[in-house]
Amino acid sequence: MDKTADLLPPSLEAAILKLDPEDGEQIMEYFKTHALLSREKALLQTSVREQKKLLVENAKLKKDIEQLRGQLQDKQRRRSVKAPPPRSLSPAPESPVSQPIREKQSRRKRGERKGEEDSLSLGAESRDDVSRLDLRVGRILSVRRHPLANALTVQEVDVGENAPRTVVSQLGGTTHLEQLQGSLAVLLCNVKACKLRGVVSQARLMCCSAPDDYVELLAPPTGSAPGDRVTFLNYPGEPDRELQAKERVWELVQRHLQVDSRGVANYKRCGFEVKGKGLCRAPSLTSCPIR
Repeated sequence: MDKTADLLPPSLEAAILKLDPEDGEQIMEYFKTHALLSREKALLQTSVREQKKLLVENAKLKKDIEQLRGQLQDKQRRRSVKAPPPRSLSPAPESPVSQPIREKQSRRKRGERKGEEDSLSLGAESRDDVSRLDLRVGRILSVRRHPLANALTVQEVDVGENAPRTVVSQLGGTTHLEQLQGSLAVLLCNVKACKLRGVVSQARLMCCSAPDDYVELLAPPTGSAPGDRVTFLNYPGEPDRELQAKERVWELVQRHLQVDSRGVANYKRCGFEVKGKGLCRAPSLTSCPIR
């Protein structure tokens, strides 16, 4: 699909070709390329403004949470302070029946306070977001059908390491697999290696899919190189060394991964970005999930 076909009106193209039949096509290609670059620049600027706005809102929310947490901790400290006993010349002896009840209530209150403190601690340490994924740019060196499963393909991918990684994928309705050889892609590199029909897969290709099972690989921005990190402005944490299956991090994050109406890959409206080079996109699909 020619992405520049709708950038210039047909009347202008006809006029240029009429004025200069010999070089008219080269002039039109120049105008189309310039218009496409201008559109890409405008989209990138809009995305950066949205990300900065979200960053400010997140900072405000974090400040509000810290204030609420401080208020809750102050309240807990006040509750833990014991009230002074009432002054009495001859205090009445405590009933043998009421003493076990009071001890049980005291233990229950201590347990409630401990549970509240534990929940606050777990909330502070929880980080189930996209920053835990190790996403990198890779170059597909070769692609072939799986020897034991026609629905699967096997790729050798350079992700900037000493040796390429073997990746087993299910590309669905993707055609012309030979065209993928030499192209750049986005890979999830900290999944646990697993054997799929006898072939060990060491990473995951990030794809987007249409309802008719047509699949496209996410495309890194122009100028990307194997090994470049894909990061997220609003989620600056470091990725896990290896994602643990029992924590289900991929399942929690994947439901928020999608290609928006402009074709930009994002997590909760925050774009997949290769720093200094631009945003990752789908070649032609829009408004679809990423898997």
